[in-house]
Amino acid sequence: MTLSREIAAHLLDIKAVYLQPEEPFTWASGIKSPIYTDNRITLSYPDTRTLIEDGFVEKIKESFPEVEVIAGTATAGIPHGAIIADRMNLPFAYIRSKPKDHGAGNQVEGRIVKGQKMVVIEDLISTGGSVLDAVAAAEREGADVLGVVAIFTYELPKADANFEQAGVKLVTLSNYSELIKVAKVQGYINADGLTLLKKFKENQETWQD
Repeated sequence: MTLSREIAAHLLDIKAVYLQPEEPFTWASGIKSPIYTDNRITLSYPDTRTLIEDGFVEKIKESFPEVEVIAGTATAGIPHGAIIADRMNLPFAYIRSKPKDHGAGNQVEGRIVKGQKMVVIEDLISTGGSVLDAVAAAEREGADVLGVVAIFTYELPKADANFEQAGVKLVTLSNYSELIKVAKVQGYINADGLTLLKKFKENQETWQD
């Protein structure tokens, strides 16, 4: 079993992912979605957590071997980033969603040396906007951001466009396409549900039409 498929199976098994193609969720953005994901739950399951952290380390060594510092996004990327940095014996920092409104007004917490090669850790990619804001904040502090590594991506076309426009490399451990295949095989959804889930990936505006 591939890493992507194994992680997808774990996410379904521990209910970090819910699929409701017939009764969609409403995301904070207002998008009606057949999927809801809370990867914070992975931290409560040691087997799943170990699988994910091992996967992060493997992907970082493979895709960004010159990395010098790991940074986690607040809040979901922080625990994973700290574990990965410890595993790889690298410095760790984290990136706030916005600068502090008191003290030094830091947005990046931790010591970043100008030109230091950074990999940013995120748990979930929807449109990519928040993590790309974090990347921009780290670059303003002088980091050389090599790329982003995340647990899961919805594979939305808007995310692809945003990462391409920003010139940032994205690597993920698992993805929407793999997850819905596993969900069908394991009986989480039926054939009609699978059709709706595929339509959502292609177009978030018209998938229910």
